[in-house]
Amino acid sequence: MSSPLGAERDLGYMEQALVLAQEAASQGEIPIGALVVNAQGNIIAAASNKTEQLCRQSAHAEMLALTRAGEILNNWRLTGCWLYVTLEPCLMCMGLIYLSRISGVVYGARSPLFGVCLDSSRMASVYKVDTVTIIGGVCTEKASAIVQDFFKKRRSGYDGGE
Repeated sequence: MSSPLGAERDLGYMEQALVLAQEAASQGEIPIGALVVNAQGNIIAAASNKTEQLCRQSAHAEMLALTRAGEILNNWRLTGCWLYVTLEPCLMCMGLIYLSRISGVVYGARSPLFGVCLDSSRMASVYKVDTVTIIGGVCTEKASAIVQDFFKKRRSGYDGGE
């Protein structure tokens, strides 16, 4: 399954989100990148995690990208837009995703710890699942590797220096 923009473009957008994730990792942030793309296929907002930098729990890549898209469009309703994110969104981010009225989410890797279990039937009890199309598993290996490498280095005390 792919977005209305097509599988090839989904891969391209996810590759761009992965670059943002790498940039976040280099700044000591959990490596997650997100893009908001409009119905014409134009990227209207991009962000990476900034929770450490901003000392804010809500500074997730998805939250920042969706907020910026609303500012750029001068409308909190992001109808027709798609969110590309490298890691399965958490419950907080999914709340904003649904409130934003976007058409769909394309994500890379699953997040067994904080992911909202987008393929689980329990979502049906929390949200109207049919309002947002969910596509997972785009660039899964790359997205997973970035996160796993980040936490492996963090656990080993690697600080990025020589």
